[in-house]
Amino acid sequence: MSGFAEGGERSDAEFDALLSGRAIYPVFQPIVALAGRNVVGYEALARGPAGSAFEFPAALFSHAQRAGRVGELDWAARAAAFHHALAAVLPYEVPLFVNTEPSTLRTACPPDLISTVDVAVEKLQIVFEITERSLGDDPAALLMLMARVRARSARIALDDVGVNPASLALMSLLHPDVIKLDGGLVRRPMTEPSELVVKAVQAESARTGAVVLAEGIETEGHLQAALSLGATLGQGWLFGHPGPLPARHERPGAELPRNTWLDTAARTPFEVASRHHAASPATEDLLNALSTRMEAMAARAPESMVMLATFMHVKYLTETISARFAARAADGALTAVFARDMPPRPAAGVQGVALGDDDPLTGEWTVIIVDSYFAGGLFARRIQTPDHPPGCEFEMILSYDRALVTEAAQSLMKRLTPGP
Repeated sequence: MSGFAEGGERSDAEFDALLSGRAIYPVFQPIVALAGRNVVGYEALARGPAGSAFEFPAALFSHAQRAGRVGELDWAARAAAFHHALAAVLPYEVPLFVNTEPSTLRTACPPDLISTVDVAVEKLQIVFEITERSLGDDPAALLMLMARVRARSARIALDDVGVNPASLALMSLLHPDVIKLDGGLVRRPMTEPSELVVKAVQAESARTGAVVLAEGIETEGHLQAALSLGATLGQGWLFGHPGPLPARHERPGAELPRNTWLDTAARTPFEVASRHHAASPATEDLLNALSTRMEAMAARAPESMVMLATFMHVKYLTETISARFAARAADGALTAVFARDMPPRPAAGVQGVALGDDDPLTGEWTVIIVDSYFAGGLFARRIQTPDHPPGCEFEMILSYDRALVTEAAQSLMKRLTPGP
C-alpha cells in the first residue's frame, strides 16, 4: 500500500512539474481533401515529454481529471499548439484544428498564456474541435463556447461523431462547420449503427452545408469507405503521421464553410416562439393533450433525442409524467425539466433545474423535442390579463420549425449546470 502511495505521489509531482513548466508540446497531423489528397489543414495533438508516463494525451488528461486540473491542461495544450503554429508561420488560409473541452471555459486562461492565445486568434484560422463525448456533460458551457467562438470568427468541428449515437440530436443544436466521423465508421461502414450515424450526419450536412471529415484513414480501402460515407476531407496514416509542421505550406484551394450561430437574447422559449408566430388561446386540457402527443412522438422516435420541458411548479410533474420522462431519458441525449422547487434529479436520467419565484419561466408551459430528423415545440404562457376567453388561461404556439425550436431549446440549455 505504501509503495502505491509513493508511486502516486511521484506521478503527482511529475505531472505538476510538466504542467507548471508548460512542458506540453504539439504534433500536427495533416488534413487532406480526399479528391486530390492535397493538404487543407492540420490538427494539433498534445504530447507530454517523450518517454514519460504522460507522453500521450490519454494519460495526460486522465491524470488531470483526477487532479482537478483539466482546465489548465486544456489551455496549456492549445497555447502550445498556437505557439508552434505561429513560429512555423502557418498561413491564415490553412486551418488549424485544436481540441477543446467546453467545461474548461469555467477555468480562466492562465495569465502566462493569454498573450499567445490572443495573437493566435488574430493570426491563425482556428477550428475548435469538441469531442462528441462531452456534449451532454455541460450544455451551458458548450453554448458559451459556441457564442465565444463565433464572436471571434472561428469555426467549430464536432469530433468523434459515431462513438455515442445518443449525441446525434445535440449535433443539430450546434451547427458545426465540420463534422468529423470517428475512425470506427471507416473500418465498419456497413453496420446498422454506422448507417444510422451516417444518415444523421448527411441530413445535418445537407441542412447546414457542414463539411464531413473522416478520421482514421489508414488504407486505400478506408479511403473508399470514407468516400462512400459522404466525406470530402480526411485524415489518417495514409496521408501522414503526426509530426512537426512543414517548413513550407501550400494554400488550400477552397475555404471551409462557416455556419451562422444565433446567440439568442430571448430569456424564455415563449419569447422565442412569439417573435415568429401569433399565439392563440388555450385551455389546460388542450395543453395536456398536446403535451402528451408531443411526448408520444418522442417515444416513437427511431433515435435518441433532446427533450426539454418547463412545468411552472414541480407539483405538475406527476409520478406518471416523471416515469414517461425517465423512459425517454434512458436512451436520450439530454432530458431536462425546469420548475419552481424542482430537485436536481427528479427522475432517473432527468436533470432538474429549480426556478426562482420571479423567473419569467415559471409562467410558461413548454415541451421541446429535437433529434436529427424531427424538431417540435409546444410553447404556452399563462395569460396575465383578466380579459381572456372563459377557461382559456393560457396562450400557446405549436411549431415544427427547426430553426425556431432550436433557438428555444438553446434558451433553456443555457440554464443547465454541469452534470455529474
